Amino acid sequence: MSDEKNDKPGRIPPQEEENTPSVDVEILDAKESDESGIPTTLPVLPVRDIVVFNYMILPLFVGREKSVQAIDEALNRDRYVLICTQKDETVDEPTPDDLYTTGTVGMIMRMLKMPDGRLKVLVQGLARARVKKFVRHEPYDEALVEIVQEQEVADLGPEQEALLRTVKEQTEKILSLRGIDTSEIMAVLNSVNEHGRLADLVVSNLRIKPTDAQKILECEDPVKRLVLVNEQLVKEVEVASMQAKIQNMAKEGMDKAQREYFLREQLKAIRKELGDIGENGEGGEFDDIKNALDKAGLPTKVKAEADKQLSRLESMHPDSSEATVIRTYLDWIVDIPWKKLSKDQLDIKKANATLNDDHYGLDKVKERILEYLSVRKLNPKMKGPILCFVGPPGVGKTSLGRSIARAINRKFVRMSLGGMHDEAEIRGHRRTYIGAMPGRIIQGLKEAQTKNPVFMLDEIDKVGQDFRGDPSSALLEVLDPEQNNTFTDHYLNLPYDLSKTMFICTANILDTVPSALLDRMEVINISGYTQQEKTKIARRYLLPRQIKENGITEKDIQISDGVISQVIEEYTREAGLRELERKLGSLCRKIARKIAEGQKGPFRITPRGIKKFLGLPTFMEEDRDKELPPGVALGLAWTPYGGVTLYVEVSILPGKGKLLLTGQLGDVMKESAQAALSYARSKAEYFGLDPDFAEKKDIHIHVPAGATPKDGPSAGVTLFTALISALTNNPIRSDLAMTGEITLRGRVMPVGGIKEKVLAAVGAGLKKVIIPAQNKNDFMEIPQELRKKIEVKVVENVDEIWPEVQLEKK
Repeated sequence: MSDEKNDKPGRIPPQEEENTPSVDVEILDAKESDESGIPTTLPVLPVRDIVVFNYMILPLFVGREKSVQAIDEALNRDRYVLICTQKDETVDEPTPDDLYTTGTVGMIMRMLKMPDGRLKVLVQGLARARVKKFVRHEPYDEALVEIVQEQEVADLGPEQEALLRTVKEQTEKILSLRGIDTSEIMAVLNSVNEHGRLADLVVSNLRIKPTDAQKILECEDPVKRLVLVNEQLVKEVEVASMQAKIQNMAKEGMDKAQREYFLREQLKAIRKELGDIGENGEGGEFDDIKNALDKAGLPTKVKAEADKQLSRLESMHPDSSEATVIRTYLDWIVDIPWKKLSKDQLDIKKANATLNDDHYGLDKVKERILEYLSVRKLNPKMKGPILCFVGPPGVGKTSLGRSIARAINRKFVRMSLGGMHDEAEIRGHRRTYIGAMPGRIIQGLKEAQTKNPVFMLDEIDKVGQDFRGDPSSALLEVLDPEQNNTFTDHYLNLPYDLSKTMFICTANILDTVPSALLDRMEVINISGYTQQEKTKIARRYLLPRQIKENGITEKDIQISDGVISQVIEEYTREAGLRELERKLGSLCRKIARKIAEGQKGPFRITPRGIKKFLGLPTFMEEDRDKELPPGVALGLAWTPYGGVTLYVEVSILPGKGKLLLTGQLGDVMKESAQAALSYARSKAEYFGLDPDFAEKKDIHIHVPAGATPKDGPSAGVTLFTALISALTNNPIRSDLAMTGEITLRGRVMPVGGIKEKVLAAVGAGLKKVIIPAQNKNDFMEIPQELRKKIEVKVVENVDEIWPEVQLEKK
């Protein structure tokens, strides 16, 4: 407490008197004195943050040197001192300009010296006084004062009487709001009928600002002074009322909390009797579930639903079927990652190195993933992309998804969609069904334990539909970045944010994928591998893996790249690598058997010795006819498993103009045959044919193998070429294949799968291919080493093909 600051107005607290050390105590008798006995020159005692009024008794702590000297001087005289309030309580050494000129003459009734050198004095206010001038500044302040005599109210009319009653009533109201017994205090106040005396008694006990109290002190008119006090009382009543209201609210809250505490204790005792919790009140099922929900970091809406279900569970019999359903539901809510995220690996160079370590080639896919990481690094709030890898089996679509997850440091989840017919597999079952559970999306996230894994939806082109719903329609919400932030599973019936998840779909073909679903995905085509790419992949990845899986070492087997190429050419015909890996695995197993039988390695596999391990070659160069008979042409076709070569055979028979089509041809391929025949008839004169050949002869077109369904427009130019070869009885080159759609005007239209078809032509040992001119850019995307192995002729019209396919005359 600062110097000259009061403790409690009115009296010295008993506890302070008891704790006060009894050293250097000087007790002075308090003698009554009237105002005429007060000297006109008094020592000045500056005080902070308090204004002393008449009839006021209060203790003051005095510590400043000048103030101590003033107290000593007053005691040496007649115990009178002028108490003046400082204008600024922060001033430690006040000058006369820092003090108000109106103060109160006080009598020192008791003085106590403290151990720290300060004084504790008990003073009583006697009269108001105005400072005329200061007559001393050292060693203490002393002033010439004028005593302000209390004015008397001449006429105590109704207005003045009402003012007296109002002040007393307001005072009683304040005391009652503070919970103070008013009987004794009001008895004293009711005995006072002087306006000035009542004003001084009331204001000395009000908690008001020193500036407001000083204004009341300076007011000499007792009625006006009482009016000012009444204004302060009105404010104090409002404050006290609000304070009492706040205290009541707090008390009500405490009472409610205490009531809930007792109820919970009773509930705990009941649960102990039922055996739901242990003797120590720990390990209860409901407590465990509640703690798990609190730690799960649930969104607000989810937490509200979980608390609601937990409240229902607490009121149910633990053995009821509904309780089991709710327990399972709450377990799912706890186990699902609502906020947990994997920290992405945003080092672009490191991610690129990881992708290159796991896969050879596939530059477009790697570039797209690195672009995603780059944008993710610059914009952490970006939504996860929806990618779709399309390509033949065995090219590494699924393993690429796993590699992407490793490169960006995320968990990997794979879900196969092949053969899925039930929509509930995606969205889950509603809890009304027995054995209901969330869909595969939520199950995968639970397995990953993060909300941003790499989620692979495998074989999206093989999703079916039946009476149980359409799973592909349910995937529309999952794979839409604008909607999947509020994906709702039927089982949870709560929104879940999938926008941070990176979805990757795989497909062999896109024809069976609904257009609305396809529109939501970014399609990346992955073509088949060239022979050189297969050789490098086998050397880097496939062979080491098979060596490890079959329990042998690299020192046990010696195989050259030439032998691997021989295996590719003679034992496999595929766009992917699965059959090649199986053949390499067969080689390793043969070596493992030799080692198990006690033979010592290393074992070298030579081109001639390969037949001892794998048997006779499955595909031979001799499979292709060295010379084609008239009416036979070699075409190129695309299948989900890669490109293939396709023979088209045409026979001209005596008849009546019938067109026979065999070989399980689809509608589009049949129409291509009819278009080729129509264009051949229009060019009969150009090729030297009988204009009426279509009316006198039957034409039979067959495309082996007969058990394999075939369709598509890309065989149009092959059908036309075989037809002209049969009609003119001229054979065509056997080392040439072609692809392209034909129109009735003879134009060659572009087709798809150029890379796979050229790969098939190279694998078959052909020397030349004919493709549509509009597919020239597709051919330029084929690796350089592959383009060097085959000659390509681009054509715009079918008339350009015949000169290229005829055999050179010997």
